[in-house]
Amino acid sequence: MKKLASTIGGLGTAGLGTLAYGATQTTNFQLKEYELPLLAPGTLRGKDSFDILHIADLHMIPGATRKVEFVSSLDALEPDLVINTGDNLSDERGVPWVLDALGPLLNRPGAFVFGTNDYWAPKPVNPFKYLLDQKREPSYVDLPWLGMRAAFVERGWRDATHQRLEFKVGDVRLALAGVDDPHHDLDRYEDIAGVPNPDADLSIGLLHAPYRRVLDRFEADGYDLALAGHTHGGQICLPGERAIVTNADIDRKRASGLHRYGKMWMEVSNGLGTSKYAPVRLFCPPSAALLRVTERSR
Repeated sequence: MKKLASTIGGLGTAGLGTLAYGATQTTNFQLKEYELPLLAPGTLRGKDSFDILHIADLHMIPGATRKVEFVSSLDALEPDLVINTGDNLSDERGVPWVLDALGPLLNRPGAFVFGTNDYWAPKPVNPFKYLLDQKREPSYVDLPWLGMRAAFVERGWRDATHQRLEFKVGDVRLALAGVDDPHHDLDRYEDIAGVPNPDADLSIGLLHAPYRRVLDRFEADGYDLALAGHTHGGQICLPGERAIVTNADIDRKRASGLHRYGKMWMEVSNGLGTSKYAPVRLFCPPSAALLRVTERSR
C-alpha cells in the first residue's frame, strides 16, 4: 500500500509539474515563417515576396499585456496583407485589448472571418471531452463582436464571411473568399462557390476551423491557399508539436503548419491564445505565421 500511495503521489506531482510548465508556455509567443512560390514570374516587379501575416485565436482577456505587446510588435515585419481567422475573444471585456493588440496592423490591408468564440463566451472545459475530440455545445452567451467587427471594418479590414472579395495590394491582384465557422455548422459555401477570378495573381480561402467539407470545396474551385486556425495546433501535444486531437476533422499531422491539401496549399495556425478556462499549452507554443509568397521559377 505504501508503494502504491507513493506511486500515485509521484504521478500527481508529475501532473502538477506538467500543468505548471504548460501554463508558462501560454506566453511563449513565436513566429513561424514559410515560403510559398505561388506567383507568376514578373508579378512582384523586383520585390522579393508578398508577405501575409496570419493571426488566429487570440482568445483575448483583460490584462493580457504580453500578448498585446507581441501582436503589436508584428507590425515591424511590414506585412503586405494581414489575415485574421477568428476567435479573438475569451471575455466580454476583451474587445479593447484586441484592438490594442492589432492597432498598428489595422492600418495595413487585411481581411477576416470569425469563429464561434467571437460570438459566444467560453464556458468551463471538460478535459476528457477535449482529449476524446468531442465537440462541445457553445454557451450561447453573446459577446460584443459587432462592435469589434465595426472597428475592424472602419479601419479598412474586409469581412470575408460568405463573401468573395477582389482587391489589389501593391502589384498583386487578390481573390479572397471566406465562410463562417464550420465547427458549429455556420458555413454556407454555396454563397461563395465557384472558381476565383482567373485574373487574380493569388487566391485565398479563409475559414476558422479546418473542416474537410470546406477545404475540399476551396481546393476543387481552384484556390491557391487556404488559411485556418481553431486547432491551437492541438494545444496539448506530444513532443515535437505532435497533436493528440485537432478539434476538427482534419488529420492530426496537419493540425498546424503549412501542408499540401490536394492541389492547394493550406496553413493552419497554432493560434496565440487559449480559452480562459484552459490556460495551458504543452509542446505547442502560441504562434503567428508569416507566409512569404514568392514567384514561381517558371
